[in-house]
Amino acid sequence: MGYSQAQKEKHRDQILSNAGEQLRQGGFSAINVVSLMKSVGLTHGGFYGHFDNKEDLLDQALERALSEGRLTAKLAASNKKRSFARYVGSYVSTKHRDLPGTGCAIPALVSDVSRRPEASREIMQAHIDDFIDTVADYLDDDREKANVAVAAMVGALALSRVMTDDSKAAALLKATKAHLLTFEDDIDDA
Repeated sequence: MGYSQAQKEKHRDQILSNAGEQLRQGGFSAINVVSLMKSVGLTHGGFYGHFDNKEDLLDQALERALSEGRLTAKLAASNKKRSFARYVGSYVSTKHRDLPGTGCAIPALVSDVSRRPEASREIMQAHIDDFIDTVADYLDDDREKANVAVAAMVGALALSRVMTDDSKAAALLKATKAHLLTFEDDIDDA
């Protein structure tokens, strides 16, 4: 008995959702087609009914991971009064650091994507551009400050995740957050 188009789309969505989370947790090498398909109740034989090849899966999973991370950030920001301080405080936090599987995929995957084919880098570039645009909106469209802020936020989060000394990792996040908040003060003074 064959699957309906709706069932196929549901399975594809589940595969991409699981693959996106696996990417954020363990990088591209964490994706194993057999275990991924099994995680959604399918055999690995059905893989090619959803994707052209593993590279196709990886690029689509990257897009999903980046999009889901962006959606999580937007939802968190929409639940509070919109401010640069809250945005930075939510992003540059120990909570975000400790949840790479559900947080922003950029710091989780930046090193992996730098070694991927151009198509993967273009996918991430589009999301970095969107991230910079979002931050620029908080900073009166100051693109230079937005570029620095995004670099600092992503860098601090990525570095804090590899640090073994929790107090040093927390200090790094705290210092980054404090410095970034001076950007908002500069705008208020202008």
